[in-house]
This record gives sequence, structure tokens and C-alpha cells, in this order.
Amino acid sequence: MDSLLSIGSGWRQPLAVGILFILLVWESAFPFFGFFRARGRQRIHHGVRNIVLGLINSIAVAMLFIHLWGKVTQWSTDCQFGLLQSIPVAPWQHLIGALILLDLWTYWWHRFNHEIPFLWRFHKVHHSDPYMDVTTANRFHLGEIILSSVLRLAILPLIGATLAELALYETLMFANTQVHHANLGLKESYDRLVRLFVTSPAMHKVHHSDWLPETNSNYTAFFSVWDRMFGSFRLRSDPHAIRYGLEETNRLEQQTFIGLLRMPAEKPKARRERTPD
Repeated sequence: MDSLLSIGSGWRQPLAVGILFILLVWESAFPFFGFFRARGRQRIHHGVRNIVLGLINSIAVAMLFIHLWGKVTQWSTDCQFGLLQSIPVAPWQHLIGALILLDLWTYWWHRFNHEIPFLWRFHKVHHSDPYMDVTTANRFHLGEIILSSVLRLAILPLIGATLAELALYETLMFANTQVHHANLGLKESYDRLVRLFVTSPAMHKVHHSDWLPETNSNYTAFFSVWDRMFGSFRLRSDPHAIRYGLEETNRLEQQTFIGLLRMPAEKPKARRERTPD
């Protein structure tokens, strides 16, 4: 089981790059929104800016946290500490339990980022993208990544997950995250089938709407059951009318690389209520 789980760690980056390439081609050929049509240079600048943010975050996590996560998960295993370590289960049951509990934590962490003003200062960098596509899956402020990484030092041993299980979870979750951020749409019958199990493109388009009740919905990163369970599930019958981005972050200087880094330090503005488009 450990050797199988290690595949998640070794193949995460190649898999992410492969999925990125496939989705870039797909959304170029069949875009859901045509906001980059005949604007190739703008699309390149947009994508590079988002990917560079993701690379910075990946480097910071690799340098600062992976070793620490390994230490706390090994301690949890050695001391039989944590929920999953205290229950005598088969390795495959331990794995499934870890995936479920890690995703449950990811749901609530995402929700906290919307409901707690200090956390929203960082998370709004992700939501400020007016042209959501597959590269938006990389668009997170380093401050948000550091905060979530620090909290994992406590969450991982409480769950009793191993580092290999975390690696596999992140591999699966980020692959799905790339899909549901991509500028593409599925036939409604297909999307309905997908969202029975995992977050679908239609669900996440609603989440990136600039209308507050829609922004504060569909928090799931992988398993879609959490939104139904905790009352945050929402769909829209006219997804082509959704507007992305945030009114408070629509100035050109805010959409530059430096502007995104500075965004959490800006004085927050109250979001105006409006009717959806």
C-alpha cells in the first residue's frame, strides 16, 4: 500500500502539467466563455501570471512545510495518535478515511476563507480573476498557502493521515481542481453525473460568480457531498450569464503580478448587493 501511495507524490507534478496542457488545448478549441477570442497576448499574460503565482507557492511549500508534514505524520503513526491511528482498520480503509477527512477539512478551510474577513483578504486574490480558466487553479496568494500549510501541522496528526495519503489526496484534488476551473462546459447530463460525486465545472462557475450569494456557495474541492450536507450547494440555470471577478478588484493595476501580491494589504471594501445578471 505504501508503495502505491508513493505514486501520488512522484507523479503529481507531471500529471498536473499534462492535465494543464490538455485543458489549455480543450478550452482553446471549445471555450465556454469567449473572453480571450482574438486576444492571444492577453491570454498569455494572464496565464503566465497565474502559473508564476502557483510556482512560487509550490516552491515555498516544498522548502518550508513538506519536511514538517512528514515529521508530524510520522510522529502520529509512531505514537498511534489521531482518529485513524486509534481505529484498527485495514490499510485500504485507512486510505479512504484519510481522503474523506482531508477533503472535509479542505471544505471547511475554504468556507472559513469566505466567512472570516482576515482570511478573505488573501483568498480574494483567487476570486479576483475576471477570466477564470485552467490557470486560475494556480492563482492563490502566498499568504493563504502559508496559513493553510501551518494549520495542516495540527490537522494531519489529528486525522492520523500519513504523508503518502496526503500526497495522493492532493494529486486527485488538484487534478479535479484544474478541470472545474477550466474555461469549458460539460453537457448538462454529463455535468449532473459528475457532480453526484465530485465538484463539476457548472458548480465551480457559480462559485466564481461576482454575485455574493453565489460566491459564498459550492466550497467543495473534490467530493461534492459536503455542499449538500452543509447547505452550501447552488446551481444556476443560465451559467453563460455569470460574471467572474470581484467589483472591488477590477482596477487594471490590481490585476498585475505586483497588484495581486499587494491585494491583501488593501483596505477592504464592502461588497454591494445586487441582483444576478
